[in-house]
Amino acid sequence: MNECKRCLLLEAGDKVTHEDIMLQLSLVDKESRTDMQSYNHRLNLCQRCDQLLSGVCRKCGCYVEYRAGIANNHCPNPDDTKW
Repeated sequence: MNECKRCLLLEAGDKVTHEDIMLQLSLVDKESRTDMQSYNHRLNLCQRCDQLLSGVCRKCGCYVEYRAGIANNHCPNPDDTKW
């Protein structure tokens, strides 16, 4: 995988991992998932964040593409919450 600041997994070239995360997200109850408009908004905010490194949030270690997909989740950065 390429190390790419402020890139999502798919953009960093790790398609297998991205597919795995999307599969895991698809297993979450539909009612618990973020709607697509909010999901894309969250990812856009994450992409502008200095804490994003190769699809992983450096504040908490999560894959942002998964975290953003859960409706009741929030940005884990207590110093600068994005969403």
